[in-house]
Amino acid sequence: MRSKLISLTLCTALLLAGCGATVQNPVTGEQERTVMDEAQEIALGRKEHQAVLQQMPPYPDARLQAYVDALGQKLARQSHRSHLQWTFTVLDSPDINAFALPGGFVYVTRGIMATMESEADLAGVIGHEIGHVTARHGAQRATRQQTAGIGVLAATVLGAVLESQGVSGAGRVASEVSQVAAAGYIASYGRDQELQADQLGAEYLARNRYDPANMVDVIRLLKSQEQFAADQARARGQPAPSGGGWLASHPSNEQRLQAISALAAQMRGQGAYADDGRSRFLQAIAGMRYGESDAQGLTRGRLFTHAGLGLAITAPPAWTIQNLPDRLVLLDPARDAALVLRTAPPQAGRNHDDIIRNLIQPVRGRAEPLRVNGLPATHFSGVRNNAQGQPEPVELTIVSGPGERRFLLLWSARDPQALQRARAGLQQARDSFRAMTAADRAQARPWVIQVVPFPRGGFPELARRSPLESAESQLRLINGFYGGGEPRPGQLVKVVVEQP
Repeated sequence: MRSKLISLTLCTALLLAGCGATVQNPVTGEQERTVMDEAQEIALGRKEHQAVLQQMPPYPDARLQAYVDALGQKLARQSHRSHLQWTFTVLDSPDINAFALPGGFVYVTRGIMATMESEADLAGVIGHEIGHVTARHGAQRATRQQTAGIGVLAATVLGAVLESQGVSGAGRVASEVSQVAAAGYIASYGRDQELQADQLGAEYLARNRYDPANMVDVIRLLKSQEQFAADQARARGQPAPSGGGWLASHPSNEQRLQAISALAAQMRGQGAYADDGRSRFLQAIAGMRYGESDAQGLTRGRLFTHAGLGLAITAPPAWTIQNLPDRLVLLDPARDAALVLRTAPPQAGRNHDDIIRNLIQPVRGRAEPLRVNGLPATHFSGVRNNAQGQPEPVELTIVSGPGERRFLLLWSARDPQALQRARAGLQQARDSFRAMTAADRAQARPWVIQVVPFPRGGFPELARRSPLESAESQLRLINGFYGGGEPRPGQLVKVVVEQP
């Protein structure tokens, strides 16, 4: 239940003013029609920057923020739009993602930083995002979408962070997920734009004496992440994830990888390169949070805790926990039923009856009072009208939890048969909801990255120190050796440990 995912909707009134203008593209020098001149790009980026920070807070580490900003500013000074007031921000998210807004606002998550191996790798990611801004790709897409009559949805977001869960909820859960997925789909850049951003990223690397081949390394590292996710899903007997994060919105087939490799090889002979900054990068990320943070909620096996909300819940055996930006999903093994946990907005009402009446708006149904681990609760089962005015079943439990908050536990399923099959598990999950205990806190401690010399015992020895599930595989992954091989003894590597 991380902070609510930002779904950026660009200001239509701003973009539809008049019939557009003709501007010179800073990269190509060509004239192009646009609905967004530079002043509008900057104004829009500044406005949406505040929305991003409200919904996806910055990572609270001034030292790390200063490191990333200094790297970004160095790259931006060598770009085609060095006059912009560039802003670079690390977001407190475990998702592997990076994106940019018009006007010079660039974001990387701590999740994508954990996958990188050097400063040059991180510079490749940032340089790619700078390239989208310098080539005015957001403005170009806004212009095309206005012409096509599509409207502009999340026009500058590069990654669809939210992955579809495959569960159509009792009513509006599925439609909400679908809307976010659709926004991410519309946000995808065309292949030509991605290739141009690759080219610009490589050019900005070379201008700053980084080897442009690091653009290739970045794609390979992130493709290893995809392979790891697919392997883990296969081991659990589940389908491979449908995608999400940086590569999902950045087409990365073999043809594109070959194009990046050829471009990097062509540029490599243009001058001598400095070191890749690996030591500086590892020093910068030492102590950085890995995975979820306690502010976002922590998943430890079947246990989920949220220190900020003061709650804990345990998934039934073989169920999975999915900590999404504005909800927690406990998904059954068949992936066709789930318990969806959300907080009720304060304006929904001061008691359970008000919340049912204002949020659920039932046509008919029955409410039964009960207690869940000592907490006052109400279980409601009935019928409401969906957005199309058609009747649909709805079932949920409202619990008055810690901090005088009301929590909604929605019983969600693909169809009535799936709901009935999962009913025992749904009730077990619901009945595990509780105020967070000292034992829960002891079991759920945040993880951080440490930098240590690679031991003679190799990755198996490192894995014994780590709380990660499939620790050896994950440590190979974040150190760039998922496909095999290992560092030399004494070489600095990343390891994930519990925060002291």
